[in-house]
Amino acid sequence: MDAMDRKILTELQLDGRLTVTELAARVKLSVSPCHRRLRDLERAGAIRGYRAVVDPAAVGLDFEALVFATLRWEDRDTVETFEAAVAAVPHVTQAQRLFGEPDYLLRVATADLATYQQLYDQQLAKLPGVQRLTSTLVMKNVVHDRPLPEQPTPAPAPAREGRGGAVSPTTKPRRPPYGE
Repeated sequence: MDAMDRKILTELQLDGRLTVTELAARVKLSVSPCHRRLRDLERAGAIRGYRAVVDPAAVGLDFEALVFATLRWEDRDTVETFEAAVAAVPHVTQAQRLFGEPDYLLRVATADLATYQQLYDQQLAKLPGVQRLTSTLVMKNVVHDRPLPEQPTPAPAPAREGRGGAVSPTTKPRRPPYGE
């Protein structure tokens, strides 16, 4: 993937309804090479699909909660059963398996607190293998639907040894106290 492919991806994340002609003009490429690159990105799986971004409030889903789930056991059967059950709950808009505690983060959208409580009591609390659920209510979405950055963030440079021990390349070495 080169810089031009990344520009194409950035433009499509901002507006997935662009025609190939509009996309080519935005990335300063002629139509045929742009179309070829677009097909290649789709075939390679860099573009997984196209869809509309719906405003939750416009469809009556103003309430959002983050639910942290910890499983009793983490054997394959428990994990697979839990994940299948979570995938079957329509109000779970995202589910992510995490390293460490908790085991999962679920993003849940409902109409209001009462609807969330009902969903929690009737479905979430009954998910198989769950030891503990903890909910946090979303006050405000600050960053959402942001396009991925064009360039991956570079890894930090490794620490180097200085007089006072390991030193980060972005900080000054520690000065020894007077008398050392």
